[in-house]
Amino acid sequence: MATELIRIPGSDFQTEEMILNLGPQHPSTHGVLRVVLKIDGEVITAAQPDVGYLHRGTEKLAENRTYPQMLVISDRWDYLSAMSNNLIWCLAVEKLLQIEVPLRGDYLRVIMVELNRIASHLVFFGTYGIDIGAYTPFLHAFREREKILDLFEEVSGARMTYNYIRIGGVMADLPEDWIGKCRSFLEWIKPRFVEYDILLTENPIFKDRTQNIGIISKEDAISYAITGPNLRGCGISFDLRKDEPYCHYQDFKFDVPTGKQGDCWDRYWVRIQEMKESVKIVEQALDHLPTGVPNAKVPRIIRPPVGESYAQLEAPRGVLGIYCLSAGEDKPYRVHVRAPSFINLTILQKILVGMKLADVVAILGSIDIVLGEVDR
Repeated sequence: MATELIRIPGSDFQTEEMILNLGPQHPSTHGVLRVVLKIDGEVITAAQPDVGYLHRGTEKLAENRTYPQMLVISDRWDYLSAMSNNLIWCLAVEKLLQIEVPLRGDYLRVIMVELNRIASHLVFFGTYGIDIGAYTPFLHAFREREKILDLFEEVSGARMTYNYIRIGGVMADLPEDWIGKCRSFLEWIKPRFVEYDILLTENPIFKDRTQNIGIISKEDAISYAITGPNLRGCGISFDLRKDEPYCHYQDFKFDVPTGKQGDCWDRYWVRIQEMKESVKIVEQALDHLPTGVPNAKVPRIIRPPVGESYAQLEAPRGVLGIYCLSAGEDKPYRVHVRAPSFINLTILQKILVGMKLADVVAILGSIDIVLGEVDR
């Protein structure tokens, strides 16, 4: 903490400007993030996110692991949506190998990543409530999430880092009675969205803390390359599942929710609506699940030809991309991850200025970052 003396021109009155570190131990930073704030009283005059406390060098690790081994590493980027991480790695490698996944495999992938999107947004819903001061939504959110993790455990054997989506398809087909259990969950969660609106969405205290706070304009969102719910909260209807479909997303009917002015409440509202749309997608995938095998034939030792590929998908936090460069060996020559949490975080230095210190927690929580993805 440091102070800087500020003199007001034409007056003997003077104030002190303070440098304040928010984090990396602060619970509301959702991990080891430090935000260096310059404040004049309660008003923020400058802000700088500082990452680097969690660096694990996973892009470098990829150069020393085979293509299938890298799946285990990908699980741990955004550990709240590991299915999407598995999928993006597989899409990039499959481009290098020019492998086409069977239709059943693509539908199973869609089911898993959309269920994972719901689970991820539930964590946002619960923890954002705690950030603002409401504890009850957290209990509701984790009650629902446990049911999704039970479904994931049946198909993959894990509850957080799944390693289920594999190069060429998936690890295994669905267990017996899994579809029935999944349908039961979907019917069970639909009425819960009404509870969420009562608990938080229309809560007057919550709205006072989030509406007209942390506004991101359309121009700033595009300038800072913001994606996902943070972009759609500004009113920009961009979703890769619609605009650049993958895994046969063009087969499904769903809406792309958008906000109006890009404040904290809009970003929250978009995620609540996205959970409802994910339910619709999973229901359609289950109703029209193709028959046949879920996996393509993949070489025992994966050694793509010399070349490069880039794949991207709509993860819960935005556009997740993988650039992969092959030198013709069983390990990638170079890998780069376009992590949405890292890119979305950069706009903090813009939207925090002029806000009050108490608003920092509400704004940071609305961005919905996962530090495992921010500092890979």
